[in-house]
Amino acid sequence: MLSAPLLSVIAAAQTSPGSTGLNLPSDIRFVGNQEPGVRKATAIVNGEVITETDIDQRLSLLMGPNRDQLPAEELPMARAQVLRSLIDETLQIQAAAGEEITVTDAEVNQYYARFSQSNNQTPEQMSASLRQLGSSERSMKRQIRGELAWQRLRARWIEPFVTVGDEEVQEIITRLNASRGTSEYRVSEIFISSTPETTAEARNNAGRIVQQIRGGAPFPAFARQFSEASTAARGGDLGWVRIEQLPPELAAVVTQMPAGSLSEPIEVPGGYSILAVTDTRQILVADPRDAVLSLMQLSLVSTNPLSEAQAQARGQQLAEATQSMGGCGGAAQVASTLGAEMISNDQVQVRDLPPALQQMLLNLNVGQATPPFGTSERISVLVLCGRDDPQAAGVPSADQIEERLREERANRRAQRYLRDLRRDAIIDYR
Repeated sequence: MLSAPLLSVIAAAQTSPGSTGLNLPSDIRFVGNQEPGVRKATAIVNGEVITETDIDQRLSLLMGPNRDQLPAEELPMARAQVLRSLIDETLQIQAAAGEEITVTDAEVNQYYARFSQSNNQTPEQMSASLRQLGSSERSMKRQIRGELAWQRLRARWIEPFVTVGDEEVQEIITRLNASRGTSEYRVSEIFISSTPETTAEARNNAGRIVQQIRGGAPFPAFARQFSEASTAARGGDLGWVRIEQLPPELAAVVTQMPAGSLSEPIEVPGGYSILAVTDTRQILVADPRDAVLSLMQLSLVSTNPLSEAQAQARGQQLAEATQSMGGCGGAAQVASTLGAEMISNDQVQVRDLPPALQQMLLNLNVGQATPPFGTSERISVLVLCGRDDPQAAGVPSADQIEERLREERANRRAQRYLRDLRRDAIIDYR
């Protein structure tokens, strides 16, 4: 900070005739923001500042290109939710530090590098991508630090004190055997907590999140940022669950949801939940969609868009050639004759394919091809070269069941711990 005498010297130099060539008044009076390059604090959490810049960058990190699609009237609520998430993150980092749990810069950088690699980018490229979104490397690394700190705090002070009895595990194994053939669901969740005083606000926030996800925003990104459940770090993924594992309020909704659907906000004790059901299957029964296929794709590619008649003609040409080629062994010759692009993959799980192709491929015999499909620039067929059918799933081991119970109980304890941190925190909003 500049001293008073030095400020006087600067002021005198600026008002001296001919020193700048500017027509400046001797009595400077600032109008509006006197520090245009500094963002004011939005909240101070136990002495640690969260700024408008922090909120802006985290919101951009969360929504990516979808931020521009956010209606102006919903922006304040989204920013308020991001602020609450940043406050929780700050409390988690502070709680870990209070227990002398440290996360080094080197560890954060390593995690950041792995995350970049998983997105087929170098750390430098990832940083440039974040800046282009309006976020920053600093914002993502702060989130990484918060997640690592909270995981280590849980591992030291929560998870070791969770107990699971052998009788409980055996009871679940008995129930599993009794439920063979019934359905289980792949579920993801976003949980927004509320008190009696904030119920309406939490309901509105959950409703806005549903609207954004239905508008194309990614569920995992919203879960990581907004969900207050411990599954947030996994994008809200609960894994495969049976109806009896869910609270009654959620179970009643999940049974009515088809795969690929998103629920409305569901009122549960302590807040609201949003559920996404991504898949269903039967317990301890082999699912044909778990079959692993060996596929060969032949494609006729055009540099210019084809008319509908041209596309149909090329599709007919491809269909006739693949039907008479004698299976995958003749694919290379057909591709050469037609000038087709050929791609093969012998590790394709049926459930990973588009729904329109799943049942069709399951009905094919080895060597047969699907009807032509594609766009005006690429007409393709898939040829079935082989299939490994799935085996019926067995009952999870006692160790697996015990681990799942421990995780569920640790999650509940972690939520209570975070509520206590919020209650005891000194938070100054600006």
